[in-house]
Amino acid sequence: MSKNSNPAMKKGKSEIQAGTLKRILSYIFEDKAKIALVFFCIVFASISGVVASYFIQFIVNECETLIAEGITAFDSFWKYLIIMALCYLFGVVCNFIFNLIMRQLSQKVMASIREDMFAKMQKLPIKFFDTHNKGDLMSRFTNDTETLRELVSDSLPTILTTSLTVIASFVAMLLTSIYLTLIVLCVLAVMLVVIKVVGGRTGKYYVEQQKAVGKVNGFIEEMINGQKVIKVFNHEENAKRDFDKVNEVYRQSSTKANIFANIFMPIMGNMGHLQYVLIAVFGGLMAINSVQTPSLKGMIPLTLGSIIAFLNLSKSFTNPLSQMSQQINQVMMGLAGADRVFRMMDELPEVNEGYVYLVSAEYNENGELVEANHRTGTWAWKHYHKDDGTTTLKLLEGDITLNEVDFAYDPEKPVLHDVTLYAKPGQRIAFVGATGAGKTTITNLLNRFYDIADGKIRYDGININKIRKEDLRRSLGIVLQDTNLFTGTIMENIRYGRLDATDEEVIAAAKMSHADDFIKRLPEGYNTMLTSNGANLSQGQRQLLSIARAAVADAPVMILDEATSSIDTRSELLVQRGMDNLMKGRTVFVIAHRLSTVKGSDVIMVLDHGRIIERGTHEQLIAEKGVYYRLYTGAFELE
Repeated sequence: MSKNSNPAMKKGKSEIQAGTLKRILSYIFEDKAKIALVFFCIVFASISGVVASYFIQFIVNECETLIAEGITAFDSFWKYLIIMALCYLFGVVCNFIFNLIMRQLSQKVMASIREDMFAKMQKLPIKFFDTHNKGDLMSRFTNDTETLRELVSDSLPTILTTSLTVIASFVAMLLTSIYLTLIVLCVLAVMLVVIKVVGGRTGKYYVEQQKAVGKVNGFIEEMINGQKVIKVFNHEENAKRDFDKVNEVYRQSSTKANIFANIFMPIMGNMGHLQYVLIAVFGGLMAINSVQTPSLKGMIPLTLGSIIAFLNLSKSFTNPLSQMSQQINQVMMGLAGADRVFRMMDELPEVNEGYVYLVSAEYNENGELVEANHRTGTWAWKHYHKDDGTTTLKLLEGDITLNEVDFAYDPEKPVLHDVTLYAKPGQRIAFVGATGAGKTTITNLLNRFYDIADGKIRYDGININKIRKEDLRRSLGIVLQDTNLFTGTIMENIRYGRLDATDEEVIAAAKMSHADDFIKRLPEGYNTMLTSNGANLSQGQRQLLSIARAAVADAPVMILDEATSSIDTRSELLVQRGMDNLMKGRTVFVIAHRLSTVKGSDVIMVLDHGRIIERGTHEQLIAEKGVYYRLYTGAFELE
């Protein structure tokens, strides 16, 4: 049964490789003028070498004739020699030009592919990043694109050059001797069998090697990020053993790939030597027979010059095949890397089918609408109806409703069950519960990082599935537990929340979050450069900048996911005051393990295994003496 399935599998792989190669060529042929010049140079470089080898027989025969006749005037000899030299010179020039162009073209192709990869990455849903190893994704941008570059700059031009050389050499060999050509074809048949057997194994192991590289990179990336944890818990030896396992898989796949790749040249080289000997022996016998019995039927007269020329032509015929067999390994590796690159580029982008546009509107002193842009002042929304094209404009209030919402990351493992809640404009809603209870999942649904399985989520009465995601997220500010700062100045990192914010607005946001004090103490203040996710700042300072970034966004709805978890008690009091100012007039969702931070919330919701089991104010929940009461009094703790 497995034997019958193999051809289908191979056919599928062949189709995938053909499709991958077609896509690579589409990038290469974007610059048609340069490709035309490259093709011209490759054709003439291939033919010129063969023509030069073919002319050797005329030079040798001419010398032999002139010497035998005692003639000292070598005019014909010099004519053939000059023609041969010009052929070689022309070939060298053509080789130089096409190699130079291909180096430039390959870098341009790689730049285009990386740009397309990065652009596609911006369109992929959060689910993609949640289900793929970061190190493996980085490997696609580095290792896989590098193998692809080598394929474009070296392998494809070499295969084209050698193919043309083989064809030209074959024609020249036929013109020189049909019988000797048959000997070459017999040896070629054996070579092709070797290429098929060894090449198939090599391609398989190169694919495995590329996957193993991604896993190794992913593991290393995790270990680098977690060095403090590893050292604190004395996990060095375990980490080393785990690395040895993934590294061993990489070693085995690389070893197998390189073993089959490296046996090509010895086999092909020895076959070439065997062919050389056979041609020399049979060519010599045919030449002797043609001299002794020139009328012998069936024998094509051969001269010393013909044999020498044919030996050179046979090298021009088989050596490119050896080079081609070597390049097949690189092609397999490049196609494996390209397949991983294009698989990422073929991932389904985040669906943005909404037709409700959330924008901001600017009004004059009489309350009349002046203009509506994405961000000019007061928040508003535009609602475009598909049926009659009417437009309604209304101020955003931040009224959020979840009605009987069900959700699961994995269909077999539901996360939220029948969640219903109402957040009125200006209210502060707090979520309390154990890890995995579904607190962060609710905020992920509000941002439409994931779409719900059942139920409704409404924003100011609008089903959020009808709101364009980019506009929805623009109206939601968020502060995550894990801070993410980017390479750039502190000013630029805060302005990340709203790119058109002025310096004054950035500084005001920093003051609101109480980040201004420590920023001013830095040597370059707001122009201080941050690198490596703000490694030159403390965790608390990084979180303050993250809060300032949300503040400058000035959104009607704010989500705080453990926003003060990394800040010490003294800083937390300062930040809490700033957060109180930030929350005024906004709908705020707060996720916190520290119950002291949610005490002043308008509504506290206690979640357990994806269900809201209690809701009310702090005083109401204390009076009920349920789960929240036991958590608050320390009867039991959150997991």
